[in-house]
Amino acid sequence: MTAATHSTLFPQVPETPDAVLDGLDPEQREVALALHGPVCVLAGAGTGKTRAITHRIAYGVRAGILQPATILAVTFTNRAAGEMRGRLRQLGATGVQARTFHSAALRQLQYFWPKAVGGELPRLLERKVQLVAEAAARCELRLDRNELRDVTSEIEWAKVTQTVPADYPAAVAKTQRDAPRDPAVLSQIYSTYEQLKRDRSVIDFEDVLLLTVGILQDRHDIADHVRGQYQHFVVDEYQDVSPLQQRLLDLWVGDRDNLCVVGDASQTIYSFTGATPDHLLNFRTRHPGATVVKLVRDYRSTPQVVHLANGLLSQARGKAADHRLELVSQRDKGPEPVYAEYPDEPHEAEATARRIRDLIAAGVPAGEIAVLYRVNSQSEVYEQALADAGVAYQLRGAERFFERAEVREAGTALRGAARAGRNDSLLDGAEGLPSQVRAVLSTKGWTTRPPAGSGAVRDRWESLAALVRLAEDFEAAKPGATLTDLVRELDERAAAQHAPTVQGVTLASLHSAKGLEWDAVFLVGLTEGMMPIAYAKTDEQVEEERRLLYVGVTRARLHLSLSWSLARSPGGRASRRPTRFLNGLRPGSAALGARGGAGGGGGIDRGTGRAPAAAGRTEAVEPRTRQTARCRVCRRPLTDAGEMKLMRCEECPSDMDEALYGRLLDWRAGQAARLSQPDYCVFTEKTLMAIAEAVPSTEGELVVIAGVGNRKLTRFGADVLAICAGETVGEEPEEGDGEG
Repeated sequence: MTAATHSTLFPQVPETPDAVLDGLDPEQREVALALHGPVCVLAGAGTGKTRAITHRIAYGVRAGILQPATILAVTFTNRAAGEMRGRLRQLGATGVQARTFHSAALRQLQYFWPKAVGGELPRLLERKVQLVAEAAARCELRLDRNELRDVTSEIEWAKVTQTVPADYPAAVAKTQRDAPRDPAVLSQIYSTYEQLKRDRSVIDFEDVLLLTVGILQDRHDIADHVRGQYQHFVVDEYQDVSPLQQRLLDLWVGDRDNLCVVGDASQTIYSFTGATPDHLLNFRTRHPGATVVKLVRDYRSTPQVVHLANGLLSQARGKAADHRLELVSQRDKGPEPVYAEYPDEPHEAEATARRIRDLIAAGVPAGEIAVLYRVNSQSEVYEQALADAGVAYQLRGAERFFERAEVREAGTALRGAARAGRNDSLLDGAEGLPSQVRAVLSTKGWTTRPPAGSGAVRDRWESLAALVRLAEDFEAAKPGATLTDLVRELDERAAAQHAPTVQGVTLASLHSAKGLEWDAVFLVGLTEGMMPIAYAKTDEQVEEERRLLYVGVTRARLHLSLSWSLARSPGGRASRRPTRFLNGLRPGSAALGARGGAGGGGGIDRGTGRAPAAAGRTEAVEPRTRQTARCRVCRRPLTDAGEMKLMRCEECPSDMDEALYGRLLDWRAGQAARLSQPDYCVFTEKTLMAIAEAVPSTEGELVVIAGVGNRKLTRFGADVLAICAGETVGEEPEEGDGEG
């Protein structure tokens, strides 16, 4: 483990508010400094959106501009909320509420229920499936497990879209929704389910939002109380907001405008739960003066992965596609994506397991590898293949780390050993924190070698091994740390749900992989009928499947494999076809034709306060018309940031004027010295190379070079054009900041 890795795991708290801003790129920094008024951050995959918004909150708190207790940051999963709390703690911004919509609403509901309604809040129904089954039985219907799951999901959709039982059939017809049962029958089951809840004085998770909305709407005194508590709001993954969640957010915010939303319409993959990107796309319509910042610098994936991701979206259709963000990789070149076809599923799984074993042998940690599939039923053949290959794995979607029985037991044992200190015989001869932790956890099932095979015993060992590795990292970052210090760290991580990494290849559905990333990703089972899924009938449903594949592709940092099999079983008829989404992208496939002029570049729009020119126009996310960048020599599409500035592949021949380039470098050094800024803040070397290759003679020719733009043109344009014309310049530019 390198020191750099340690500093990432246990970073030092920034000493000053300004230090919180260190390391942010210009657009992320703009987000962090936009502390007032409505702010909309359009953030592509891998562009550091969580970094931007956590540094925004931390800077505001550390600078004394925002009070921690008045901030409510809302996310969609407990994991994301835990990650946000962990990052804020590392930045020295404690006391900020980072919660899911349901968690925040439940907290308010529990507090205000006695005052608003009286008595105790009804018991929360943890799982509604059994009650739905009983409701169906009362309607003289017997549902199998799959039907029960589908009907339960349909009831949840109806509730988050604020559709009552009587209106459900009409809502299905209006939305062209593919209901799992006759809508009239489902309406009856839904109505009976609601009656059973009332009879038994229980509520479900959707009721938590509905009841909170009802109280805030009806009791203005309670609404004022909440608005007095929370005055600044941040909403992550805003493209996934349902109508009910938006209604609750509106009631929290009231008539104020201190709202920051973050999202990406191209990652809308939960419409079946009622999520819609419309609130994100229409943000400027609702908030005409909003500051809009686009993050497109992809720090996660290589240019090869980014090129495929952009290619997927270039063929997309629909409203979300019209506002897509075109990513620009900031990483060095990596391997090309691998496309593989197999005769059947077992062959595909076995080959995948072999390739994973090879990657691990080459030094890629097992925990940095994932196998992603469309539906959970696809996992079994990969579990078997990995077990046969002797590769450890973990299934995504299991209970949270700190809620596992073995982790709770380990915490109790470590806490007892910390209290006993040297009086605990277990610690005899154990020198240093990691040795002490190993000694304690050896009584709970940890061994120096992992158990053979898979299953519960292996899962338990992996959890304990994660705690041992955390102790090793903790001591390396904080020499001299004690068991008491580690127990305190574990308690803080448990409260924030900031779990350590469990080693083992991750097996997960594409939906559950959202928000995660790995060094190597294997996208498997990419056949028509599975991707897009067979029940995706409408154009919008098919487009959501494309976005789901896009999410899968953008999980990969370096290695990406896409595979499919022609039959399910060995000897079966080879009737399957690879997904249409890869047409024109995988070798040997016919191109469908990309859509031109929809890719959105990065940038900042601070808003004017004026209403949009046309009713319904989503000006906040209207991208500039922009064709795919291509090499001016060989015409290959460009995704690497440096190549895009040069407008050519690095390996293609350059016609740069070397003498001009030298004069531009000398001039840049002088400007940077006068401004007391790094050289790259005037112009980057790639931009100067592009200028030396183009040798512009007019402002129009200069401004279109990547890295120049109107602001740089105003400040430096006259000097640059004079140097290109062979003249000598020496005037100082106006003071100001700039990135090039």
